[in-house]
Amino acid sequence: MESDRNTSDQWFVDEVLPYQQEIRRWLAVRFPVIRDVDDIIQETFSRAIKAHETGPIVNVRAFLYVTARNLALNIIRHYQYEQPPGEQELNEVSVVDEINSPLESLELGEELIQLKNAMASLPIRCQQIMTLRKIYGLSQKEIAHRLNIAVPTVKAQISIGMRKCMQYFREHGYIEKYQP
Repeated sequence: MESDRNTSDQWFVDEVLPYQQEIRRWLAVRFPVIRDVDDIIQETFSRAIKAHETGPIVNVRAFLYVTARNLALNIIRHYQYEQPPGEQELNEVSVVDEINSPLESLELGEELIQLKNAMASLPIRCQQIMTLRKIYGLSQKEIAHRLNIAVPTVKAQISIGMRKCMQYFREHGYIEKYQP
């Protein structure tokens, strides 16, 4: 148990933490209306840890950016509902939604297409469970409740889904691209 925690801690230090400043700058530039980007970074990292506990994250950087962007957009939506009179209106369309460069945006787009293709190759129930877990960040218990199935079924489907997605990435030559 302790070695699992040390491995998880090391994964966080090696794979997630190096992006902290990069994501902080990106959020500040892309979402200047957000007052506290540290809250978004903390929640992004928390979600990365939870996702990592259920299986490997193929592209940690992409996961962090997509999660941070979604959290930022949720905050902006919240601002729109609670906007004090006289404050400047926020418009989601005016928020720049690029990663860092056109090339990086293109690479992320290609990676998301491959993830979509991998997910599409899964059986329907497995797709539903993987989407709720990996995209929406729901817990296994929440997924079981929402789909009216047992938690062990959710665990089994996540395991199957991760295994099949990893197999898809290997077959299409994407695993080697991300491994040192």
